Amino acid sequence: MDQLSNLAINTIRILSIDAVQKANAGHPGLPMGAAPMAYVLWQKHLKHNPRNPKWPDRDRFVLSAGHGSMLLYSLLHLTGYDLSLDDIKSFRQWGSRAAGHPESLLAPGMEATTGPLGQGASNAVGMAMAERFLAGRYNKPGHTIVDHSTYALVGDGDMMEGITHEAASLAGHLRLGKLVWLYDDNKVSLDGPTSLAFTEDVGKRFEAYGWQVLRVEHGDTDIEAIDRALIAAKADSTRPSFIMVRTTIGFGSPHKAGSSEAHGSPLGAEEVKATKKNLGWDPDKQFFLPDEAVNHFRTAVERGAQAEADWQKRFDAWAAANPDLAREWQLALHGELPSGWDSGLPAFSPKDELATRQSGGKVLAAIAGRVPWLVGGDADLSCSTLTTLTGQGDFDGQTGLGRNIHFGVREHAMGAIANGLAYHAGVHPFTATFFVFSDYERPALRMAAISRLPVTFVFTHDSIGVGEDGPTHQPVEQLMSLRLIPNLWVIRPADANEVVEAYKIAMKRSNGPVAVILTRQKTPTFDRSKLASAEGVHQGGYVLSDAPAPQAVIMATGSEVAVALAAQEKLLAQGIRARVVSLPSWEIFAAQSPEYQDSVIPRALKARVSIEAGVTLGWQRWLGSEGVAIGIDRFGASGPGGVLMKKFGLDADAVVHAVTSLVKT
Repeated sequence: MDQLSNLAINTIRILSIDAVQKANAGHPGLPMGAAPMAYVLWQKHLKHNPRNPKWPDRDRFVLSAGHGSMLLYSLLHLTGYDLSLDDIKSFRQWGSRAAGHPESLLAPGMEATTGPLGQGASNAVGMAMAERFLAGRYNKPGHTIVDHSTYALVGDGDMMEGITHEAASLAGHLRLGKLVWLYDDNKVSLDGPTSLAFTEDVGKRFEAYGWQVLRVEHGDTDIEAIDRALIAAKADSTRPSFIMVRTTIGFGSPHKAGSSEAHGSPLGAEEVKATKKNLGWDPDKQFFLPDEAVNHFRTAVERGAQAEADWQKRFDAWAAANPDLAREWQLALHGELPSGWDSGLPAFSPKDELATRQSGGKVLAAIAGRVPWLVGGDADLSCSTLTTLTGQGDFDGQTGLGRNIHFGVREHAMGAIANGLAYHAGVHPFTATFFVFSDYERPALRMAAISRLPVTFVFTHDSIGVGEDGPTHQPVEQLMSLRLIPNLWVIRPADANEVVEAYKIAMKRSNGPVAVILTRQKTPTFDRSKLASAEGVHQGGYVLSDAPAPQAVIMATGSEVAVALAAQEKLLAQGIRARVVSLPSWEIFAAQSPEYQDSVIPRALKARVSIEAGVTLGWQRWLGSEGVAIGIDRFGASGPGGVLMKKFGLDADAVVHAVTSLVKT
């Protein structure tokens, strides 16, 4: 290793341990051990522009082992991104852009929010898929404007998490040749040596997945071998590459290197000094950055500017030759929608009795015909979720052609890959599976909400109405549990026309995910000439059917809105006037003004009843202290869906009984 490279690598190490020590919290071991591979990647291979971090054709780098966040922060600062030394000095503190784990919204250059192990690696698969899709759509003979790689740095914890097994399996199947994972193979986890719980041959596993597996035996010092491995990885366009780099966690620490003591805690003031001395640093200087090393790293600015300038020339020539595609490119890249994209969507009449999964499939396919960058798929359930984009072909990981992604039975990875598609930009991703399996996607749902990603999560078979499959497949607590996730909009439409509006909301939302919850069983399509317009969905809740001087209000979502309407008629026959409110999205309704909320659910009306085929916990928010929630606070059972609804009291008679009891009291 030459002297300048050694100085630069040690600068990463020392900056990282100084920040962790000052914060008195963090993970110093990974940045110390992985610094050589990160240095080689960022200085010799990564195509990026620190002065324009969002340049579309940049390579993506994801630190999946997000606990080692100081490695990324050091790289960003040293190579010239807008992350100051003061930011790093406030590592892990309130208001710092250098948070405990990388957060994509805090500072430029952070491509993904990582923390839960395996999420970032799976995000990288989505990014690589997005690159292939955009290349397949926009590259033309003689004009290449999409041609970049995706790199992820993964650790032992990533390798143990099940989500990476799913993501790596799919990546190998798709032959994503522009995807590279660098494995920080240090044989140490938080509790001790990985041999306590992890003794499999990881390389053979990835070979079985169809990846090119490369090995660097002396990753602490042999930067030439790391360089050769990266060159070989980029040369193989038919397989993703997995580079196993044998490293020493906490490299340079005289007493903690190679042990779990360097993993999750600061080295300690005396060990920091000893480490600095061991690496040829002044032990008494903190946050010292040698000018020679900084200048070396900052050559990335000039390289990046030149790379983008070269690309811009190619892009301008391509745009001149393909003006229509150029306009589409700009819309897709900025998450905007084409003019008139929502015109011509299906319109449903009262004669249409459809499961909302059926109407949802029709709406989604229609949108795909007008929004060419709508891309997504399901967990081997398209025949049931009905989310196939008709006529759009199956996604090919080599050519990028096709818009229907076959994720296989891999819900864990599916959600995180969709997030990666959204992080990349240029596509609007969706996923689909049965609602009960939202539990498998929940970590990705949460990460999408944290990172404000515009991902549409479609969940069908939404209640005990699933029927004969029984309680294992009947979601009961899932609907309310998703409502607990901040910044996730959950929409459970009542009929086909509410489905149309739900998808309009999902497509237009740019600062967070939307979950669309759909039925397996058929539901009536309401006569909107007699009832309020389905456009009320855009307020989250609206008065669907009113009564003069109502004595009570009945609230419902999804298939139970029809039950509420039936109850309203029965109550009227008894001389009781009830208002029916469709409340498909609590989050959107809660964001409306207090005046609007009161106009829908008047504070003066104390007789309030809700009906929803799920747990009742949470409904008091809208019912008040005196209202009655009708739902199902136990697991379901096997039997026809209609029978189950009746057996569990999710019918009009139950609503009538609850309303009459409240009105009479």
